[in-house]
Amino acid sequence: MKLFANWRQSLNSLLGPDLQWCRLCGRKGVRSKEAEGLCLKCAASIPWIRTPRCLKCGRPVGCPDCNRSFADPGLLILNRSAVTYSEVMRELLGRYKYRGDEHLIGLFGMMMDRAYSMMCLEMAHLHSFNNQSSASTFPIKISSPNITTLHQKHAEIIPSRLHPRHAPAWQGDLLVPVPVSESRLRERGFNQAEQLADQLSIRYGIPQLPLLVRTHHTAKQSFKSRAERLNDMKHAFAFTSDLKVAAEFAFLVQKQETPTPPLRIIIIDDIYTTGSTLRACAAAIDSWSRGIGYPVSIYSLTLARS
Repeated sequence: MKLFANWRQSLNSLLGPDLQWCRLCGRKGVRSKEAEGLCLKCAASIPWIRTPRCLKCGRPVGCPDCNRSFADPGLLILNRSAVTYSEVMRELLGRYKYRGDEHLIGLFGMMMDRAYSMMCLEMAHLHSFNNQSSASTFPIKISSPNITTLHQKHAEIIPSRLHPRHAPAWQGDLLVPVPVSESRLRERGFNQAEQLADQLSIRYGIPQLPLLVRTHHTAKQSFKSRAERLNDMKHAFAFTSDLKVAAEFAFLVQKQETPTPPLRIIIIDDIYTTGSTLRACAAAIDSWSRGIGYPVSIYSLTLARS
């Protein structure tokens, strides 16, 4: 009888749905193959950016801001984001940042993992197309349909992610989280950008360093107009004066057997709205790199794109 029960249980596991506890809703449901750790229902609510329409900022729809500034690409080569900043993501980020649901960082890490994997594939494609080992400016020679095809082709394999043992042809060299002010750090108890960077650092073995500091506290950007955000971010960041961090960076550069400039730095943040914060961070990094004579190429990766 026991043998029959075991046989029946094994048969049910083969024929029945693959159930698991969902890290988002907390209930047991059919496992999503697309979103690690989520049930099918919750995975369907995630507003993934599968194919960026704007090749500069990664927005899934046309971006007038980037169209206006396309002739002057600036210091930030490109941004990519995992999801759009929908009501679902607003709620999840609110729970994480303001209501203490820090367990959500695992879910956000999975989302960042997916976005980073796609960025690696995209940049490898661009570099191969342009027949160069690295880019110092946004490679505008590539046409939008090529990138669209690339994203569609790899959309289903991305969740398996690019493991460090199978390093992609293109990788970031250093992750730099957007810093928060001291008052915000005391209020919240953590820096969300730093925790997101930690998730990628653990998954891919890419070092993370707090190279930047805030020079002054800024009010919450979500309540400001575009012009106010741009003005607020002027000179809001500077390169750290922490000698330990500077020494760690020097060690990072020196330990590479054959360093190939420019160093690929990826700035990490939770939300891309106007891009003013990320561009201000890029300006601070660029100013420092010019001062020491070590070239860098600067990218950004965010959890959400508004």
